[in-house]
Amino acid sequence: MTRQTLATLLAAASLAAPAGAALPVGAAAPDFEGAAALDGKEIAFDLTAARRHGAVVVYFYPAAYTSGCNIQARAFSREHERFAEAGASVVGVSLDGIDRLQAFSADPDYCAGKFPVVSDADGRIAEAFDLAVSSGGAGYRNTRGEAIGHGFTERTTFVVAPDGRIAAAISGFGPEQNVAAALQAVRLLRR
Repeated sequence: MTRQTLATLLAAASLAAPAGAALPVGAAAPDFEGAAALDGKEIAFDLTAARRHGAVVVYFYPAAYTSGCNIQARAFSREHERFAEAGASVVGVSLDGIDRLQAFSADPDYCAGKFPVVSDADGRIAEAFDLAVSSGGAGYRNTRGEAIGHGFTERTTFVVAPDGRIAAAISGFGPEQNVAAALQAVRLLRR
């Protein structure tokens, strides 16, 4: 992708409100804590603590081990160093249980141990960001053939500045474009 294409994507992302009327750019991001997995191990994630080290990309995705989410996790993993160079960390959030996230976080084809993924099993984190949580999932299986059995949030990424304000809200793109727009937003934040 060219720099101009990324800038265009970012401009569209900043103007397009996510379908669930997510928190807008400039709003205070809700600080949250939750059980997370990083490289196969359960950890505690705290957004307030993460913001002390720079911007945080908080990306919500429907379910681990589903086609679009696999692509997005792989893209965030592949771009991990670029996010770090731009002064940002990445955290994924889904309604998956912690056991599934432990496997997903360590999977070399997806998260590859590069960033944590938070279990939002009751949907409270997604709802705090004003994202819709569907009750779907019954009867669905992931790419490993496992029953999903939980609801979904829409694919939406927030770039949370160190001061706790939302610097970008990105939705309506495919998984790879979502990651590219988040990286561009982080880079613009550093300027």
